[in-house]
This record gives sequence, C-alpha cells and structure tokens, in this order.
Amino acid sequence: MHTSSTGVSRTRQVVAAVIGNALEWYDFIVYGFLASIIARQFFPSDDEYASLLMALATFGVGFFMRPVGGILLGMYSDRKGRKAAMQMIIRLMTVSIALIAFAPNYAAIGMGAPLLIVVARMLQGFATGGEYASATAFLVESAPAHRKGLYGSWQLVGQCLAVFSGAAMVALFTHLLSPEALESWGWRIPFVLGLLIGPVGLWIRKHMEEPEEFLEARKQAKGASPSLMQVIREHRRSILVSMGLACGATVSFYVVLVNMPTFAHKNLGLPLDQVLLVQMLAVALMTVIIPLSGALSDRLGRRSVLMAFTLAFFLMVYPLYVWVAAAPSVERLLVMQLLLCSAIGGFFGPAPTALAEQFPIEVRSTGVSVAYNVAVMVFGGFAPLIVTWLSKVLATPVAPSFYVLFACLLTLLGTYCMQEAPRAKRSVELNLGVKP
Repeated sequence: MHTSSTGVSRTRQVVAAVIGNALEWYDFIVYGFLASIIARQFFPSDDEYASLLMALATFGVGFFMRPVGGILLGMYSDRKGRKAAMQMIIRLMTVSIALIAFAPNYAAIGMGAPLLIVVARMLQGFATGGEYASATAFLVESAPAHRKGLYGSWQLVGQCLAVFSGAAMVALFTHLLSPEALESWGWRIPFVLGLLIGPVGLWIRKHMEEPEEFLEARKQAKGASPSLMQVIREHRRSILVSMGLACGATVSFYVVLVNMPTFAHKNLGLPLDQVLLVQMLAVALMTVIIPLSGALSDRLGRRSVLMAFTLAFFLMVYPLYVWVAAAPSVERLLVMQLLLCSAIGGFFGPAPTALAEQFPIEVRSTGVSVAYNVAVMVFGGFAPLIVTWLSKVLATPVAPSFYVLFACLLTLLGTYCMQEAPRAKRSVELNLGVKP
C-alpha cells in the first residue's frame, strides 16, 4: 500500500512539473513562430529584413535576463524550496504573456509599443531563467535512485509539448484566418490562450510536494545556504562542464525547432502552414524518444547515451541542410526534421539529469541555473539572429548548420569531461550483473 501511494505521489509530481513547464514555455515558443508578424506590428521598417532582425533581437533580449532570473530564482529555490520557486515563476510568466497579448501596436502608440514588448520579454526571460533548474532539480530529486534519467527527461518533454502546442496553434490560425486578419489581430489569439498558464499552472503547482531528498539535504545543512560566489568558486569545473553540455542542446532547440518555420518559409520559400505541420510531426517523434533515451541512460550511463546521439546529430546536420537546400520541398524538410529531431531527442533525454548530477543537492538549483542560463544567453538567445545574419552574409541557406556544428563540438567536449554520478555507475553494474 505504501509503495502504491508512493508511486501515485511520484506520478503526480511528474505531471505537475511537466504540465506547468509546458504551459510556461508555450508563450516563449509562439513568439519565435510569429516573429515575422510581430516585427511588422511593433518594429516597422522600410526594410522587411531589418524589421525581422529587430524582432529576433528582441527575442534575444529576454535572454539577457535569464542568468539574472536563473541565479536569483535558483538561490531562492535552494533556500525556500522547489515548490515556492516554481509557483513564483508561473506568476511572473502570466504577467509577461498578458503584456504581449494586449500590447497596442506601433501604429497606435508609437515607440511605446516596442518598449512594452521589450519589458515583457525581459520579464519572461527572468521567469524562464529559473524554470529549467528548479523543475529539473524537482524531478530528479522526486525520482527513485534507478530512474533519475527517466524522471529528469520529463523536463524536456514539457518543452516539446510547448513546441508542439505552439506550432499547432499558429498553424491552426494561419490556416483558418486570412493573411490580413492574422496580421491585424489573429496573431494575438495564441498568446491570449497562453494566459491559461495563470490559473491552471498555479493550481497544479500548489498541489506539488517538496522532494524528500531536498528536505533531507536542507535539514542536514541546518538551513545554511552557500553564497553565489561560493558556489561559483567551489563548483567552477561543474559549471564549465554543464555549460558545454547545455550548449548543443540550446542551439539545436532554437535553430532546428524554434527558428525552422521562419527559416523554411523565408529562405526556402515553403508554405508556412505546411512547414508548421512538418514541425509538429518531428516534435511528436522527439517527444516519444526523449523519455526512452532518459531511461536508457539509467541503464548505460549518461555519458555514453549523450555522446552517441550528439555524434549522430553532428554527422547528419550539414548533409541534410545541403540536401534540402538543393531542392527545397516539404517532403525533404520532413525527412530532415524527423532525422534531426530523433537525434536531438536522444541527447535531450539524459541531459537534464546529467546537469543536475554535476552539483550536490544543497546548491543544485543555483549551480544548474548559472551554467544553463549563461550557456543559453551566450549561445541560444541570439541563435535565430545569428543564423538569419549568417544566411544573409554567406548567401547560402545551409548557413545555420555551421553554427549548430560549432555548438555540438562544445557539447562533445563537455560530455567527455562530465562526471558520472555514483548511482548511475552502480545502475550499470547491476544491469550487467556485476557485483560491487
């Protein structure tokens, strides 16, 4: 009976984190998909390319706030608890969504319009900065010792659900509405629907339970919590390794997932609604692969699974970009996205747990926040801007692959240098029948 109730409790923990995380990231993703329309509404320019660059730059501005939010909310999570931090995050995100959903455009209030969007993106970046580390720590610490890879993988399943639902909403309204209606008011509907994260997300996270591992660690620490500088000083190597691990994941996420609809439509001339459908299919496949690879890492170890899928992605990305660019079609794009998203899903699965295991519980949220958010800010936040610029300067549609290849090299280095958690090694020994 106790085992059954523990199983139900852990399932409830996973559902709470995944649904809250998915709702949290939904709005973040929709902005990326609607960047070209938002550019014309809030950043008017005679040069459409310049207008798009401004909107993408604003997409990146939110990432400047991510390390700030990640550090402050990460420290709050380590001191006050995972639940308290995750509830605060959902409140902040609700305010930022409301600002974007109801902001008057440039024609109505002039320079006030882009300023509202910038404020919303900064607030959104602050909240999202704390989400990854808090939710990852929460999931990993709620998991049984032999399933931490599986439980941690649900963090990125939530993000994939956000990409899927965001693409579905944009595709639906792109199909149902005329271009004029979508441009005028239709683009706001997905954001208004995103406001559901307020009541739904808060209700879900109100009923979460604090992980026992965290409560025990805080009890042993007697409430004391290291300062930020102490965490950086004592865990410098773990932070650098974790930044390497996060680099390839964040660049592939924003280049292959978030920016691909805009890229395929603008650079390859493919219909936006069909591109979004391709994206939904690829992300659906990736969502299935993520927990499978997370579970596989519980048996084989994090490093081997991460290394295998990162290498596969590294070897495929350039040839596939060349193949699609040579004769752009929805069919070729579908094959490309299915293959790339399979590889991405493979290293997404073990990644959250691998990051969490680089840090002890008492500083886990702070350490992961610093490493992950700095990597995301430096390499991911301006990824759409960089690939758009590269495509223009190099005059080749395969330019995004160059940036992705660079990020993958950093991830391979981080994977090679990472430390396997003792329990992960023990899990491998038990599965191989080796007695410790």
